Amino acid sequence: MATILLLLLLLALPPPSAVALNSEGLALLAFKAAATDDPYSALSRWSESDPDPCRWPGVTCANASSASPAQPPHVIGVAVAGKNISGYIPSELGSLLFLRRLNLHGNRLAGAIPAALSNASSLHSLYLYGNRLTGGLPVALCDLPRLQNLDVSGNALSGELPLDLRNCRSLRRLVLARNAFAGELPAGVWPEMPNLQQLDLSSNAFNGSIPPDLGELPRLAGTLNLSHNRFSGVVPPELGRLPATVTLDLRFNNLSGAIPQTGSLASQGPTAFLNNPGLCGFPLQVPCRAVPPPTQSPAPPATTTPLPSTSSDRHQPIKTGLIALISVADAAGVALVGVILVYVYWKVKDRKESRRDEGDSSKSGLCRCMLWRHGGSGDSSDASSDDDNNDASGGGDGKYNSGSEGELVAIDRGFRVELDELLRSSAYVLGKGGKGIVYKVVVANGTTPVAVRRLGGGGADRCKEFAAEARAVGRARHPNVVRLRAYYWSADEKLVVTDFVGNGNLAAALRGRPGQTVLSWSARLKIAKGAARGLAYLHECSPRRFVHGEVKPSNILLDADFTPRVADFGLARLLAVAGCAPDGPPSAGGGGLLGGAIPYAKPAGPAPDRYGGGYRAPEARAPGAKPSQKWDVFAFGVVLLELLTGRGPGADHASPSTSASFSAPVSGSTATDRSGSGEHGGGAVPEVVRWVRRGFEEDARPVAEMVDPALLRGPALPKKEVVAAFHVALACTEVDPELRPSMKAVADSLDKIGS
Repeated sequence: MATILLLLLLLALPPPSAVALNSEGLALLAFKAAATDDPYSALSRWSESDPDPCRWPGVTCANASSASPAQPPHVIGVAVAGKNISGYIPSELGSLLFLRRLNLHGNRLAGAIPAALSNASSLHSLYLYGNRLTGGLPVALCDLPRLQNLDVSGNALSGELPLDLRNCRSLRRLVLARNAFAGELPAGVWPEMPNLQQLDLSSNAFNGSIPPDLGELPRLAGTLNLSHNRFSGVVPPELGRLPATVTLDLRFNNLSGAIPQTGSLASQGPTAFLNNPGLCGFPLQVPCRAVPPPTQSPAPPATTTPLPSTSSDRHQPIKTGLIALISVADAAGVALVGVILVYVYWKVKDRKESRRDEGDSSKSGLCRCMLWRHGGSGDSSDASSDDDNNDASGGGDGKYNSGSEGELVAIDRGFRVELDELLRSSAYVLGKGGKGIVYKVVVANGTTPVAVRRLGGGGADRCKEFAAEARAVGRARHPNVVRLRAYYWSADEKLVVTDFVGNGNLAAALRGRPGQTVLSWSARLKIAKGAARGLAYLHECSPRRFVHGEVKPSNILLDADFTPRVADFGLARLLAVAGCAPDGPPSAGGGGLLGGAIPYAKPAGPAPDRYGGGYRAPEARAPGAKPSQKWDVFAFGVVLLELLTGRGPGADHASPSTSASFSAPVSGSTATDRSGSGEHGGGAVPEVVRWVRRGFEEDARPVAEMVDPALLRGPALPKKEVVAAFHVALACTEVDPELRPSMKAVADSLDKIGS
């Protein structure tokens, strides 16, 4: 009888899984139940038979309080991204009180964003971009006290932005791009978001004027993107109050009037204002019709009541002769003012064109600032010799001025070397390859080492073109740029003489050489800052506004103090004019050796992809693509990630300082455009970019797991500096080139780190 009673008691008990599965597991199963299609079986292991949801794929757990480690862990992260799951977002997810990150981007989820998510009071990151969500933006989300990242771009959300959006005071990233939001942007919202660092409202249907208080975002960085909307009216001068690191994107709107030249607005390029037919003034090539740019936003029109006329105003008519005299005087005055304005306009235009032709390096305060603010005085002739250059000789003296065939032409006034001396001096081969042979030559009685590159013997009829290109490269003068000192042209020999930088390049420094210590964090940050400043100078202030086109560690040379020098800019054009094909195998030891200092050695393993291999931007891989400065921004971002992680662009480029291998993508997963596939193809983005982006946006991986292990063996790392550098690198490596900042903004952002 006792046995029968025991069996009946056991049968009456609920199954063990139902007892063990807590409320968090039930909330996650509600999301699985809401999924109508799961093509990659991403949720197949979410099951009642497994009572511990912390073991489910995509679920991250941790102890809610370090003071009570004995308590069971809670769900703090859910990342089911890029799985093409169909269905909707259930409101039960709001019951996850300890949830910090919810990442469901890159699926096919439809329906509205549930307002009940505001019950997840610990939520600080919500990534829902790349779905099919509809409805409005729930105002209740602003009740989340810790919400910092909100990205709902690439959906079908609609409606107006509510005024209660100002309650999202903790927001740092607000991305609403590529939706169907409409109406005017509410005023009074943006000053209530003092922590906002990224704002993207592009590709919607917003209309009306741009709120002037958008200029009251003191921590904004990167790009303020308002493009592809229907904004009208003037560009608010208050936008000039934004930090100098902010790049504006106001393209494809209906803005009109003169572009204000206040604050950071004065440093914006023409791209920021394109496709606004009514805009005029600098930097657009559209002159305004004697209308000065506004200094503040126009005040709303005031209603006035007409004053009653007195009895004396009703008579005393003006005589016809006096009216005619006033009309003639007015016409003459207007004509005189018009003639003066036209004369002044053409004089100013002629002066600007002549300065541009002369390549004056002091043409703007921006360039002077970029040249001297961080690099000291650099060369003694850097500032003055540009002004003394003449367009026939590039700045040389005496017999070097002619630039005729068969003579060594000095671009630097301080460079005094005879061709015979150059040829007699003992030379040391640094490297050779498709870009010619590079020698180290010591001249000036053995006191001055220079790098000499032999380009080949073709292109005999293009001497003047070669001279013009060499002079343009030689006029680029910056402490973080390798300088071209002289060139030589003859029918069977072409030479370029550059600075010699004797401490190798960044690629060798990251790999490590015998007897060399690991690069410290301060050295890496110094290299990143200097290389960014050098590239920003080439983009903004050099005579040709160069696109480097091949930014990679081997083209960043280092001196004895680890001051970086960007090399090889303009080399492809020189090679083409000289009749050399610049697409041969790169130099082995030094890669880009314009001024390099690594002995030649036969490369081990397969030759890397030409044109920078894994450092190339996705759009640069398209056949016939036109080089863009955004290519350099992307490549620099990959180099910065290599400095941070110790890993090369892909698994086959991994740095020896890192023993851990890249985590392979989940089988069957499809990344979104932001993570590197989609329209650009799966292999378009280097693996290191996808790996780091997954670590920040999906896996919530600790920074210590992504940083170069060699750095962890040294002094304690300043976590805030490292995280800030990671964010700069991720901004540079956006797949969409329009979302990448300019190199000037990158350099300014890096300069703020550690300062």
